[in-house]
Amino acid sequence: MRNQTPLYEALQRHRQLGRSAFHTPGHSGKELPFLEDLLLLDVTELPDTDSLYEANGAILQAEQRAAKAMATARTLFSAGGCTLCIQAMLRLVSAKNRKRTILIDRVLHRSAVHAMALLDLQPIWILPRADAGQGFPGRIYPCDVKFLLEQHADAAAVYITSPDYFGVLSDICGIADVCKQYDVPLLVDNAHGAHLFLTGGEHPIHQGAAMTACSAHKTLPVLTGGAWLHIADETYAADAKDAMALFGSTSPSYPVMASLDLCMQWAQVEGREAYECLKRRVDHIKTYAVEHGLVLPQGTTDPTRITLQTAALGLSGEQAAEVFRAHLVEPEYADSANLVLIATPFHTEHDFLRVEQAIAALPKKEPLAVGDTLPLLPEAVLTVRQAVFSSWEEVPVNESVGRIAASAACPCPPGVPVVMPGEMITEEIVRFLIHYRFLTVKVVK
Repeated sequence: MRNQTPLYEALQRHRQLGRSAFHTPGHSGKELPFLEDLLLLDVTELPDTDSLYEANGAILQAEQRAAKAMATARTLFSAGGCTLCIQAMLRLVSAKNRKRTILIDRVLHRSAVHAMALLDLQPIWILPRADAGQGFPGRIYPCDVKFLLEQHADAAAVYITSPDYFGVLSDICGIADVCKQYDVPLLVDNAHGAHLFLTGGEHPIHQGAAMTACSAHKTLPVLTGGAWLHIADETYAADAKDAMALFGSTSPSYPVMASLDLCMQWAQVEGREAYECLKRRVDHIKTYAVEHGLVLPQGTTDPTRITLQTAALGLSGEQAAEVFRAHLVEPEYADSANLVLIATPFHTEHDFLRVEQAIAALPKKEPLAVGDTLPLLPEAVLTVRQAVFSSWEEVPVNESVGRIAASAACPCPPGVPVVMPGEMITEEIVRFLIHYRFLTVKVVK
């Protein structure tokens, strides 16, 4: 009988395409010697292998070694991805302060929305300023954080995403200074910046953040699901394991955890030099892209993230992605205006030449318009928790005016949720969603 293992066969077919993998995970599909025997190490909690949430042996030693390398009060391993780290961060600050208000960047991952629902946290939104160019969400500014902290003395934490999916970096040092003035911890979703401790000081844990959730597998040689929770503020170190255990699987993957351990060893021995070489190669590609008419995000960005605004050439990101695939390059992401590539030290010169050949092959047409003005923030009628746990139904977008959203609707770009759970859907929001080809939305019954 045929097709008895559809997923396995699909993965094999994709592998046989022979494309250069410019997407997660950060080992880039290469056969790295230090990861090759991990399947043989797929074991469980045994007397000599330790236990993640009660670590007192090898796992604890590996985490302590990682903490020393990162100069943190504590670093914890996660085999449940950055999601588990985000859940733990929010649990730690809400439990310590017994406060329910979070000042939070409107550019956020859905795991943060779900964690707010589970923990009954109420967001006060910090809106990015569109300073990275048309079609990109932009950055959070310290003065905007300060303004909101003055209005909300009950804030348990400030929560920022940096870098965003396009590689745009906010001023974490400035935001951290503001948070310290108000004695409020700064949490950073650093999912796409786990590697930044190797690029020259851009890692938020070294810029004043109290805690960072770092999705190591996205950009570093780590198996999918491997992440670090870095804790700089000693206040949160003692309870961190309990916070993580509240959400995490009791069967964490030992190969994933071992890859985190091996990655940190690689980072200490080879990582900085490898990333210096990568930065130079990526700089060359960015220059090459601009020479061919492509647009990059403006201002400070991740030096190794390649974001190309293909709309400048009259192509959607999806159309450009097909050109890249024809040149045997698989992108990380494509939308109506942009293409994103994740470059790592494990890409070869042959891989990078494929990228340049794809750029050169992009046709040039009349530029496309990018990015609409976001609707005004809608009224929050229910809390996030109330909305997420309510009975819901899915309705056509054009019939949703006046209804309360049961889930987030987030067009990309700009990557900012237009409506969040508990918020009222307005006519302006409906027009925006229809423009971005949304057909239905989930609303509270």
